[in-house]
Amino acid sequence: MCHVIVTCRSMLWTLLSIVVAFAELIAFMSADWLIGKAKLGSSHSRDNGTGGSLEPYRPTLGIYERCTRIQHVPYSRRDTQCGPYAENFSEIASGFWQATAIFLAVGILILCAVALVSVFTMCVQSVMKKSIFNVCGLLQGIAGLFLILGLILYPAGWGCQKAISYCGPYASAYKLGECSLGWAFYTAIGGTILTFICAVFSAQAEIATSSDKVQEEIEEGKNLICLL
Repeated sequence: MCHVIVTCRSMLWTLLSIVVAFAELIAFMSADWLIGKAKLGSSHSRDNGTGGSLEPYRPTLGIYERCTRIQHVPYSRRDTQCGPYAENFSEIASGFWQATAIFLAVGILILCAVALVSVFTMCVQSVMKKSIFNVCGLLQGIAGLFLILGLILYPAGWGCQKAISYCGPYASAYKLGECSLGWAFYTAIGGTILTFICAVFSAQAEIATSSDKVQEEIEEGKNLICLL
């Protein structure tokens, strides 16, 4: 018989697992890893629709995406274009970024699988006498290691030609040059830290769902058990 067990700690672990997976996925797909040096681009006057002025803007560069301003477009149209600069994996700007993409993709794939499984832990807490919480916690720890490897290798690619075109000639491995780090990089770091927190917290979720009080309610014949 399926017993639906919901505790404060197990629910918090499930929510964190889902948030971490989405945060890492969004960061990976974003173009806001590097914010390039300021460039001058034309901007049309909204007053008369014909005048022009020069406004600085900063293009952004991701692992395989980029955002840049399109020159000489009417002010009423979107003048920033975002999309992949690499049509396939081999066109990613640096070998280090290719490795980063692999490590992050593997880590994110594991996190998404754990997030999906975590939803079903309310009804199924063990498989083949193994606690799902402990297994998921182990997988989250492994995913965190993949994410760390990807984030360590990423700055090594700052010396590639693509990064130099955005960050200036002084950019090199682990040196930003005229660039600054975007929100996607910080989100990936924050998500990695939360991944390890989830891995540790999974043990607490397992303890909460297998406590004596839960067992007492199961023996009383309850199918829905909610504990704070």
